Amino acid sequence: MRNEFLLDPGLVFLNHGSFGACPKVVLDRLHAWQLEGERNPVKVLGRDSAALLGSARDRLAEFVHARSADLAFVGNATTAVNIVARSLTLRPGDEVLGTDHEYGACVAAWQAACARAGASYREVEVPLPFEPETWAAQLLAAAGARTRLIFASHISSATALIFPVAELCAGARERGIATLIDGAHAPGHIDLDLDAIGADYYTGNCHKWLCAPKGTAFLHLRPEHAASIDPLVVSWGRVAETADETAFDAYTGRTTLERRLLWLGTRDIAPFLTVPAAIDFQRQHDWPRWQRRCHELAVQTLRRVTARNGLAPIAPESAQGQMVTLPVRCADAAGLQRDLFERHRIEVPVTRHREHVLVRVSVQAYNEPADLQALEAALAEAGV
Repeated sequence: MRNEFLLDPGLVFLNHGSFGACPKVVLDRLHAWQLEGERNPVKVLGRDSAALLGSARDRLAEFVHARSADLAFVGNATTAVNIVARSLTLRPGDEVLGTDHEYGACVAAWQAACARAGASYREVEVPLPFEPETWAAQLLAAAGARTRLIFASHISSATALIFPVAELCAGARERGIATLIDGAHAPGHIDLDLDAIGADYYTGNCHKWLCAPKGTAFLHLRPEHAASIDPLVVSWGRVAETADETAFDAYTGRTTLERRLLWLGTRDIAPFLTVPAAIDFQRQHDWPRWQRRCHELAVQTLRRVTARNGLAPIAPESAQGQMVTLPVRCADAAGLQRDLFERHRIEVPVTRHREHVLVRVSVQAYNEPADLQALEAALAEAGV
């Protein structure tokens, strides 16, 4: 499988979780779409763009088990979080509730939105070791009368934990509280059924574990929220919407969600059009089999490292997928990450979560047992 990708053969690449890696055949399809766009930019970006993006969106919707009409392409999950933060009506004294495992850029987006509205963003500490069976109840118990939305990761970035978000969304809906689930690491990593999860808003990156081109993500929302979406860029879709001007339909679409988020001005739409190629690549290679293999390699590594250094895992193995976090004894996380790359050519992030220092290992189909063995040897040499 390594030959299907363009990764540097001299690199032990265990950081698929940050930006992904794109198979050669998917890149070929990307370049074909870009060439088509240069042959006639007006046709691809103008006359045909809404139809082309709609077809790609249909394939993505099938993949994540959702209605295509409730999906919109965006550049990344952080952009989607910012769109929801801008669209949610907050008043002084209101609250957005999150956990202490959320992605820092998205936390910053909510803090800024709350500050503008006179509301507050509050984090609930989710202690480690993680107990999946109590997580949703803990968050729901922390919500109060002024809690307007609960923001939670599906798979956390720094700690690589898989949270039981469907249970959280169901409980929040019973209480009249909206939910936004940050699924940046979920598509292509774990089975994803957005209808079953039932979040008010859900965002996922396609350029990470689905292996689509960089800058491809989606925002999914329940249909009753479409009219309240306030895009970060107001463009021709708003003109078409207010004027009911069908002449704009070719590139602004017809639905409210399309007209709010489809056309943001001139941009390269080829990465979005290539998402079906990434889906096809994984289906052709029986991706669930690779996911199971990668998970097993990851947890085997976790078992060996913790047996050697005597530190307890931060979660049950079932709560981590193709990413696992290896707890290490280290006072200088940045120094360890630098040492692993500069001395051993191992690309892997070393993160901090409260008192824990964690090596976040991503295992993708192109990784071999030798990659994990190289990391284990380097960690042992470092005495962590």
